[in-house]
Amino acid sequence: MMPKLRLLTPGPTMVPDDVLREMSRPIEHHRTPEYHSLLEEVTAGLGYVFQTRATCLTYTSSGTGAMEGAIVACCPPGSKALVARNGKFTERWAQVCATFGIEHTVYDIEWGHGAKADRIAALLDEDPKINTVVIAHSETSTTAVSEVERIAAITRARDVLLVVDGITAVGAIESRMDDWGVDVTVTGSQKALMLPPGLGFAAISDRAWTRIESWKPPLLYTAPLPYKKSLATFDAPYTPAVPQVRGLKAALQCIRDEGIENIWKRSSTLARMTRAAAEPLKMRVYATDTVDSVTGLVVPDRIDEPTLRKRLKAEFGVQLAGGQGDLKGKIVRVSHMGYVDALDTIGAIAALEQVLTSMGHPIELGAAVTAAQHCLAESA
Repeated sequence: MMPKLRLLTPGPTMVPDDVLREMSRPIEHHRTPEYHSLLEEVTAGLGYVFQTRATCLTYTSSGTGAMEGAIVACCPPGSKALVARNGKFTERWAQVCATFGIEHTVYDIEWGHGAKADRIAALLDEDPKINTVVIAHSETSTTAVSEVERIAAITRARDVLLVVDGITAVGAIESRMDDWGVDVTVTGSQKALMLPPGLGFAAISDRAWTRIESWKPPLLYTAPLPYKKSLATFDAPYTPAVPQVRGLKAALQCIRDEGIENIWKRSSTLARMTRAAAEPLKMRVYATDTVDSVTGLVVPDRIDEPTLRKRLKAEFGVQLAGGQGDLKGKIVRVSHMGYVDALDTIGAIAALEQVLTSMGHPIELGAAVTAAQHCLAESA
């Protein structure tokens, strides 16, 4: 018998049955009042998840498409961006700037650490030309969190736009776009929103729209303005992924039913459970600035990381993600986003105990599970 798949990768994540059923219904045409009504409903729901009254755009793309559109559109000629680079995905945002000829400077951060507000302030003071800051709230590849709230206060005070990669933050950890003063936040469907890959989302403030509408960026499909104009009638500028948008409606209802602050609490509990299990597993938590949406665990010496993950999936149905870039073969990443609960997490920890033991790693069976359970009990 094949084990049940327990997808604990930091994207894609598990999709609830209600969402899958909604997506499997017969498809409808998108140039209809029915689709317009659907898009109106999910746009309002996205505002709740982003914690914003800003315009929320839905792209048929990955989060990268929405992020590319946001960065380029916010940087007209004469702009200069500051990109905080602390992992593989923030490397991508610097690549976007280089590809589109956007003048930029890079704030390099040791992997495992997030962007710091004091350093951002110093760099802005050193170079008054910088008018856009790009950071990741949660760097998925290094499982590190940045000081978004404090950074937003700094950029607001200096009239600098803040563009945030919230792809593994929005809907998983505390993210208050309006209260904090973030100008653009981006996420993707396959993370905390509990959908298959294929949709990107960008919430854009009025301050950012003033910049975006001041010029014509060298973009077509990912240019934000056509999406905003189409929202006047809750239409889409290009053919949307109708089943995914319909699934989004169901996913957003799940989020409403649980409550966004309860979801943030759940993610935090699952992350603390996993970190509590690290010591008895004899697996060091990788990041210094740990984020509650995904935990990186350093694979023990003499344990082959690809073999560990293959066996976890084959024997227990537990699918974790490996490291990226310089961390390839060195860490495994455990997701705490979306449709995942305490028993999923305890099961993954138990599977790690079993496979590591069979691979010769000297740990006490049950100790990591017990540590996670104690953490869960303390969180009740």
